Amino acid sequence: MKIVKFGGSSLASGEQIEKVFQIVVSDHDRKIVVVSAPGKRYAEDIKVTDLLIACAEQYLKNGEVNDLFHMVMERYASIARELGLSFEIIKEIEENLLGLLRGDRSNPNRYLDTIKASGEDNHARLIAAYFQHQGIEAHYVNPKEAGLVVTDEPGKAQVLPESYDRLYKLRERTGILIFPGFFGYNKDGEVVTFSRSGSDITGSILANATKADLYENFTDVDAVYAVNPFIVEQPREIREITYREMRELSYAGFSVFHDEALMPAFRAGIPVNIKNTNDPSKPGTLVVNERNNTNGPVIGIASDKGFCSIYVRKYLLNREIGFGRKLLNILEDFDLSFEHMPSGIDDVSVILRQDQIDDAMADQIVHRIMEELEADDIVIEYDLSLIMIVGEGMRHNVGTMARASMAMAKTGVNIEMINQGCSEVSMMFGVKETDEKRAVQALYKEFFAEVPV
Repeated sequence: MKIVKFGGSSLASGEQIEKVFQIVVSDHDRKIVVVSAPGKRYAEDIKVTDLLIACAEQYLKNGEVNDLFHMVMERYASIARELGLSFEIIKEIEENLLGLLRGDRSNPNRYLDTIKASGEDNHARLIAAYFQHQGIEAHYVNPKEAGLVVTDEPGKAQVLPESYDRLYKLRERTGILIFPGFFGYNKDGEVVTFSRSGSDITGSILANATKADLYENFTDVDAVYAVNPFIVEQPREIREITYREMRELSYAGFSVFHDEALMPAFRAGIPVNIKNTNDPSKPGTLVVNERNNTNGPVIGIASDKGFCSIYVRKYLLNREIGFGRKLLNILEDFDLSFEHMPSGIDDVSVILRQDQIDDAMADQIVHRIMEELEADDIVIEYDLSLIMIVGEGMRHNVGTMARASMAMAKTGVNIEMINQGCSEVSMMFGVKETDEKRAVQALYKEFFAEVPV
């Protein structure tokens, strides 16, 4: 059995949904279809999820139906018209969304989660109606009724273990099951969403729970690329990649997968095939537990901007017991999470997402570190990009770090910091945001220019 998930761009219009239908019915093993909310139809378009968020925020302010609501409904209506569906399905979606908008607004975060989730939920109803219209036995499945129970963390839910046994029973149902992604229900029966792009997480959970043979994830690209194609033209396609490599690259900026999405499938040892809805005959990229390291030490390069570093220097820091714990406790008091923490004998840097910190908070942090830890020097540096080079082959190759450093040096990029992951499958370089593109291009040329396809 295969679990198949389609992203928002694959479901943005009637034409795209017709392609999805053909893909699903072409293989009888495709039993459960996980769907996203309608995505962008063209570059300047707005995703339905973004429209719903704005609609919910306006409704929280004035409690009235607004133009955004009508924009959402028109998106569904235009899809229904393209597919030749009756007005009944649009009436059902309109009543559902209006009911949710007029629901309990005493908890804004929970209210927002409920409205956001309706994008996937109502689209699943519409897609199930289209499959039925085409004469196929298909059923919309509500996550609550199916048993997808999650933690009560709006916008960052985690699946609870008891979900897996309940969801396994989906195997017993007949026909094609259309399952909305992105959300589950807490133990009180309230909607709670995963983080953005969470439909990938739903697909992975269902693959694990139903003990599927394969999890197919359809998107709008032929494969995962070794580097961002907006930075390097026509980059190499990755045919096979391990879970660990994919998670590292997703965390570091690859947009194909949410960095948490693969974990349930990984734990069950289920391979994931990333394919293109617009050209399903292409082999795509296969994500597996293990692969042959035939492409050199590096399989991919990812980058992301918007980081800052808090650099702390203190003589004989390495001899001071509890220094790191005290430093992190100060950051915890400000509700800050950190990404990396490279250190030396007299200094340590903490890398954070800089949108967590404003100027007033930065001053308070510096004051507390100086007072409580008696630091010799503290510097906060903003506008950093983190570049990650990833590959299982790095564990078996000497000189990868030297090659990467030399490649960036040759193009005039100054490396602000270096950190190697304990797993030895990734290396992180911190550079100024203005140098990010040149650094990535230099690294790609170094590790992929002469690697055989």
